Amino acid sequence: MSVAKVGEFGLIARITTRLPVGPTVLLGPGDDAAVVTAADGRVVASTDVLVEGRHFRRDWCTAQDVGHRAAAANLADIAAMGAVPTALLVALCVPADLEALWAEGLADGLAAEAGLVGASVVGGDMSGSPTLTISVTALGDLQGRAPVVRTGARPGDVVAMSGRTGYAAAGYTVLSRGFRTPKLLVDAYRRPEVPYAAGPEAATLGATAMVDVSDGLLSDLGHIAAGSGVGADVRRDAFDIPRQMRDAAHALGVDPYTWVLAGGEDHALVATFPVDTALPEGWRVVGEVREGAGVTVDGRAYKGPTGWRHF
Repeated sequence: MSVAKVGEFGLIARITTRLPVGPTVLLGPGDDAAVVTAADGRVVASTDVLVEGRHFRRDWCTAQDVGHRAAAANLADIAAMGAVPTALLVALCVPADLEALWAEGLADGLAAEAGLVGASVVGGDMSGSPTLTISVTALGDLQGRAPVVRTGARPGDVVAMSGRTGYAAAGYTVLSRGFRTPKLLVDAYRRPEVPYAAGPEAATLGATAMVDVSDGLLSDLGHIAAGSGVGADVRRDAFDIPRQMRDAAHALGVDPYTWVLAGGEDHALVATFPVDTALPEGWRVVGEVREGAGVTVDGRAYKGPTGWRHF
């Protein structure tokens, strides 16, 4: 049954019944606005948007996959500030002939990804549109920590990463060439594995700057370098390239480091730390902060693309 036949309020009712609420939610979906606790007294907020044909394709991803992707893009931004995500607000613009079951699957994916960090989908909006568009706003709690911003890196700091890069970009390339394997890469594109807990952990460890890798490692690390007025250097040998990625790169005629250094949507967290910081398991040093400007690779200017560009 299409969205048009179910109707706006019918679809809202079908979606909201699929959205459990957690302990931080005082009033969930169903009223003019939700009420969410903010024990810290500060609320971290971030918004992202996914447009069909630009950020996802329904022939590549299930509705649940798109829900996971939409939630992850926002939850990762909250984690990159050193905060714990608490809630999501979702605005959904849909064509009239979209199957209602697809929208329900999207809700399931959003709720499942949010549930990984104890967050809840607490409300949103809906409209008709010729282009399927999903806008998500995420809220988070700093729990007494100072936010970790992009402007605090200092020469001598190490650059460290939690999570992985290149997997989603490789999966995108595989899918765009008409293939559906390797599964490791395609699954990474469909549902990113985000190290959410590493964000608050980095803040507790004294990270001087942090960002999530949504557009590409070199591009996003470049935001830290520009904001902090420093340079940064990344080492290729710090990254492990799995066999499936090497094989796919060879078959497709791609340098796998293009995916690792410039590919986005894995939502790894990259942070700078004082050099004497004892990094826990899950973090690895991938470079260093230097005097200067921009981001280099193995001490030299990088010649290839550095990340995604919207325009």
